[in-house]
Amino acid sequence: MQNVTLVKYFFVQNNRIIRLLITQGVFLWSTYAFSQVSIDKMLCENRENPLGIDALRPKLSWVLSSQERNKKQSAYQIQVSTIAGDFNRALVWDSNKTDSDQSVRVTYDGPGLNSLQHYYWRVKVWDEKGKPSKWSQIAMWQTGVMSQTAWKAKWITIGYKESPERESPILRNEFLLQKKVKSATAIITSHGLYEAFINGEKIGNAYLTPGWTSYNKRLQYQVFDVTQMLKVGKNAVGALLGSGWYRSPLAWGDNKDIYGNMLALLFQLNVTYTDGTSEVLGTDDNWSSYRSSIVSSEIYNGETIDARRRTAGWKNPGFDDSQWFPAIVKPYGFENLVATYNEPIRKQETFIAKKTITTPDGDMVLDFGQNLVGWVEIEVQGNKGDSLVIEHAEVLDKHGNFYVENLRGAAQRNTYILAGNGTEHFTPHFTWQGFRYIRIKGNLKKFSPENFKAVALYSDMHKTGTFTTSNELLNQLQHNIRWGQYGNFLDVPTDCPQRDERLGWTGDAQVFFPTAAFNMHVNNFFTKWMRDVAADQLENGSVPHVVPNVLGENWSGSAGWGDASTIIPWNTYLLYGNQEILQDQYRSMKLWVDYMKNQSNAYLWNTGSHFGDWLFYRPDDDNDGRAAITDKHLIAQCFFAHSTQLLINAAKVLGKNDDVKEYSALLQKVKDAFLKEYVTPSGRLVSSSQTAYVLALNFNMLPENLRDQAAARLAKNIRSYNYHLTTGFLGTPYLCSVLSKYGYHDLAYTLLMQKKYPSWLYPVTAGATTIWERWDGRKPGGSFQTPKMNSFNHYAYGAIGNWMYTELAGLNTSTEVGETGYKKIILAPRFKYDYVSEKVKEQNNGEALKEVKASLDTYYGKITSHWQVENNKILYRCTVPVNTTAEIHLPVKLADIFEDGTPISRSRHIQAVETGANTTTLWVGSGNFNFTLNQVHE
Repeated sequence: MQNVTLVKYFFVQNNRIIRLLITQGVFLWSTYAFSQVSIDKMLCENRENPLGIDALRPKLSWVLSSQERNKKQSAYQIQVSTIAGDFNRALVWDSNKTDSDQSVRVTYDGPGLNSLQHYYWRVKVWDEKGKPSKWSQIAMWQTGVMSQTAWKAKWITIGYKESPERESPILRNEFLLQKKVKSATAIITSHGLYEAFINGEKIGNAYLTPGWTSYNKRLQYQVFDVTQMLKVGKNAVGALLGSGWYRSPLAWGDNKDIYGNMLALLFQLNVTYTDGTSEVLGTDDNWSSYRSSIVSSEIYNGETIDARRRTAGWKNPGFDDSQWFPAIVKPYGFENLVATYNEPIRKQETFIAKKTITTPDGDMVLDFGQNLVGWVEIEVQGNKGDSLVIEHAEVLDKHGNFYVENLRGAAQRNTYILAGNGTEHFTPHFTWQGFRYIRIKGNLKKFSPENFKAVALYSDMHKTGTFTTSNELLNQLQHNIRWGQYGNFLDVPTDCPQRDERLGWTGDAQVFFPTAAFNMHVNNFFTKWMRDVAADQLENGSVPHVVPNVLGENWSGSAGWGDASTIIPWNTYLLYGNQEILQDQYRSMKLWVDYMKNQSNAYLWNTGSHFGDWLFYRPDDDNDGRAAITDKHLIAQCFFAHSTQLLINAAKVLGKNDDVKEYSALLQKVKDAFLKEYVTPSGRLVSSSQTAYVLALNFNMLPENLRDQAAARLAKNIRSYNYHLTTGFLGTPYLCSVLSKYGYHDLAYTLLMQKKYPSWLYPVTAGATTIWERWDGRKPGGSFQTPKMNSFNHYAYGAIGNWMYTELAGLNTSTEVGETGYKKIILAPRFKYDYVSEKVKEQNNGEALKEVKASLDTYYGKITSHWQVENNKILYRCTVPVNTTAEIHLPVKLADIFEDGTPISRSRHIQAVETGANTTTLWVGSGNFNFTLNQVHE
């Protein structure tokens, strides 16, 4: 009996030990897992699993995460192979353990890459304590055409004579595959736009390909994985072509055939079989051509589709094309072909009609509730020969009638003629419209609003930023800014999407870039466009007003427009840490600065034609000189200095010390000339406009001792206009930032919250859903500004979004070398929860903000900055991604900051120092932080 008791005791005690060990093991494992860094996202050339990358040494990035604070990367190891999952036999490159905290744009440093090859990669990292992560998931990229000798396909064009309407052609061929396909890649481009098909299915989900570039110098090709589209046996391949940017009339007059008058196709299919053999197929003289049902197609005027002319089955195998015309091979060559790095245009949001309207003029109009860019898809039934005409407009006039005068020469009209064979679906192919409203005409009678669906089109960039407040008007303003960007970012940054323009105006793009970079991931988008800026730049350094340049050499060289060549590369470096764009664009930057120098007289740029502060405030009946005119050459001198400074900055980053010395001397001479020509001894500028003082202050044109008085003059000017802005395209982006910098943040906030014209919120109160080109596109009485220049979707004035993110939410990046691209984050929110100043109550513009919440997805992860008022205290929450640090500036004393109820001075994770009478600076590593602030001082 005693022995039995001892045995029981032994098992009980050991069971307890086992349970204890298991419990401790689980605790230790969970602690390890909690503190371990994981790899969440992997990018090659800033994109996930991209196809067609022709970089010889592509850049690799990864995003880290951890639930623990203060996590950093201390080392990494990258492995690249040619077989997914096999990093032994198929290993191409192993970086081995590399001591570095770099996780963004790490250069592949392995052997040379093969054309159209899949490469698979993984990464592991070590944290600040030397603890390794697990290997990441496997990511991939496929190379592009690395050598012109890899092109086996031939350029082909149609074999028949076009009609005057220049209908869209279709081209096709069939081929036989006798073995099972392991992988297949299609490489496609065109003169004009294309949609390509295999066995009846559209290849990819991109539209308006190959996009718009300076075609004669840079024509993009696209790469598609088509493995699943092929089958053993007969296969059919085909393409539909449209005039697009290549030969549609662009800008004004009969400005067509800019790049050529004949559409053409280049289509190559690289097939690898399961037995290891391969085959290359492509366009050649075995292809056939014919007319499609798209009778006409132009960018401005729209499309006409006659379904009676549709050729059924032409995309499928077995179609009889014996009556078609043999395609003609053309020797166009491959020298200008480049890979596509930017995101393609894709279908995005869809809208159904919010209202059906019968206008006073008797028109049937559908209101989709949002001014958007794209097209309307319809499904209808009718008789053979019935027609449906869709016209597009942004607004209705004050009487409620359909308004198209502001479209100028653009018809924005799609016409569909039915075949009469049941339900028919119509979608445009090679055009788009800017619209909120459509007018329905034609003799088709049986349809309903449900037959019409509006589809937004824009470049498919990742949406990176969010910004919301407790004020719904500001939220709508942010909405309008975003939709202005969506509609005008169709492969190039256009000025407007509806009238006979839709061009890549350089001035509009540069003023909006910082805001654009908050809303969307625009790194690749603008890198691509800047290459076209350099390609189209004149030999003397002058930069065209529009890029791609379809206006000719005489349309170039304006201050504020040409400066896109310096401003956008520098801001791309600051906001994305993209040093390569400085290297790639440095020659262009330098050419532009030298152009200004060569155009100047004694370093004073007072020559040439300039747009000036475009669309500044001008009263209709200006009897007493209230129009806010700014001397164009004063503006030119400011941008001369600014671009020179940015060139100096780039030279420092790139280690070009001789250029730093040369252009620093030039900059001083430019500023001296400015002071001599445009500034009185007391500091008054010869132009007393808001824009004059804003540019002088923002670009540091004045000596230190004259800056405060200049800021005071600016503030006085704003008050003299009864707390309204008067700036145009060039002054507006910097206005509020200058006010905040020089101690007039309350005044900047007053301008933001102003509801009366001219202001940012006036269009919002008038029902705008995008940003207007003019402050008073629709006047208070309901009439319109001049129709010659009155777009209701024009993003330039949306540049205020940058100030909303950087000042109200306080979300900034460090500008120091090695800290850009949010490697080091600066959080400096402006709390305006108890706002009373500058006649706000009388103006009824200063509604108190109770909350501001912003976030931004960066290459390191998501940053958040969120403050709100609760019980007369400020709750401030922020998130700092792994492998970054943040400097947080708060307008309170150190003793008034608490984290999770504990005085910040006791925190072991946060370094805090009072940096002023009522200001404290915190230095933190990664993590989520929740602060409570008492006694806020602004």
